[in-house]
Amino acid sequence: MPEEAPPNIFLFITDQQRYDTIKSLGYEYMETPNLDRLVNEGVAFTQCHVTAPSCAPSRASLFTGLYPHSHGILKNADRWRHSWVETLAKTYYCVNIGKMHTCPMDTPLGFHERYVVENKDRFLEERYFYDEWDKALHARGLVKQQRELYRQRPDYRERMGAFDWELPEDMQSDMFVGNTAKWWLQTKPKPDKPLFMEIGFPGPHPPYDPTSRFIEKYKGKDLPLPQIKQEDVEGQPQAFKDLRQHNFEVDHDSVVHLDNPDQDTLQRLWEYYLANVSMIDEKIGEILDTLEARGYLENAIILFTSDHGEALGEHGHIQKWTMYDCVTRVPLIAWSPKLFPGGRKLDGLCQLMDVGATILDLAGIERPEWMAADTLLPALKGAEHQGRPFVIAEHGRDMFLNTIEFVTMIRNQRWKLVHFLDRQYGQLFDLETDPAEEINLWDSQGHAETKERLLRELFEFRVRSGYQTRTLWQEVR
Repeated sequence: MPEEAPPNIFLFITDQQRYDTIKSLGYEYMETPNLDRLVNEGVAFTQCHVTAPSCAPSRASLFTGLYPHSHGILKNADRWRHSWVETLAKTYYCVNIGKMHTCPMDTPLGFHERYVVENKDRFLEERYFYDEWDKALHARGLVKQQRELYRQRPDYRERMGAFDWELPEDMQSDMFVGNTAKWWLQTKPKPDKPLFMEIGFPGPHPPYDPTSRFIEKYKGKDLPLPQIKQEDVEGQPQAFKDLRQHNFEVDHDSVVHLDNPDQDTLQRLWEYYLANVSMIDEKIGEILDTLEARGYLENAIILFTSDHGEALGEHGHIQKWTMYDCVTRVPLIAWSPKLFPGGRKLDGLCQLMDVGATILDLAGIERPEWMAADTLLPALKGAEHQGRPFVIAEHGRDMFLNTIEFVTMIRNQRWKLVHFLDRQYGQLFDLETDPAEEINLWDSQGHAETKERLLRELFEFRVRSGYQTRTLWQEVR
């Protein structure tokens, strides 16, 4: 009996998508029929957390299987040039369409083909890099909507990054990436080896810029807008207070943060953000149809996730960089009805980087012993999934978290601790009694033992991690 060929693998990664943005995961205000299909027919990991609350460190973990303190990419724009795709490419044909957030942006990273589309409002990192989207806009004689032009609007400081896409719909970044993926699949000959394709949508990262027909889906909807509590904001560690102040003063990604946005402003922000998710959902459906028409789905696995979440006003914050669940928890869905049983939701903790280890297992490639990622393949095949005892997220000093050197989160099913290097302050949350993460127990004498236990676990983790990854440096020396 001939051995079954390795599956084609398609990895969809959105940028900055919260967990609570897919209807079939329990969020009735969403309109996501194609992601719903993946959830209903596949496996959803309901407690997947990123290893870093910003793009490049999180993605580098996914594509190396290492934590940021091991792979060295601690913030956006840190140099990142290698990944396990280099190994996968020996047996798979590897294609990237859309965002990867490597540095330099056009680093091969192991892919045979790359069609790079990066941040919607690129301003600081390789500002003048000319990507595929830039070329398409230029060829059509169009000027991209961007910060310099948004700043000319009289209501710029009131929009919190929510703007209508006013150019032709197919030139919106997520539409462009989805259409480029379809073009590749429809026109390129099927490779003579299994296909690995990463499709990186730039949204719903700001500017939150869907087209009008998607905005209409959410106009006036009853949405779970954050109720920002002053005692929550005032009780936050100084580094996060400094982050808020920085975002009031600097308009990153065309977002001017507001201290106390009114309900109408928050409603618009959420409507545009969620509309951007629905826009991506439509493109995913079209890509799935194309995969089926081209015969790729006969032996394939679809993976869907995001590099981190988005605060959207929760805790008085915007975008990422904090360690609240709205930022660290992301959707993770695996779909392959012919390869494993679907219709399951697994609540065990996992890390986003576990996707990489799972892909290597699916491809039949032995994982290096220094890799910190755990495979999810047994769980996909039906084995009991207890999950990790805890998850970790880390971030280094950058222009946003610019008053601390390093921040680390450790989280289990009940407790979350956030540690700031060389600072006396921190955060401790009881997620069982305070799932909204509004009551900081760091200085509570009644919880001192829990805090010390988590700090010891964090210390043991760092020592264990350093020992485990030592062979990586022995291999590259």
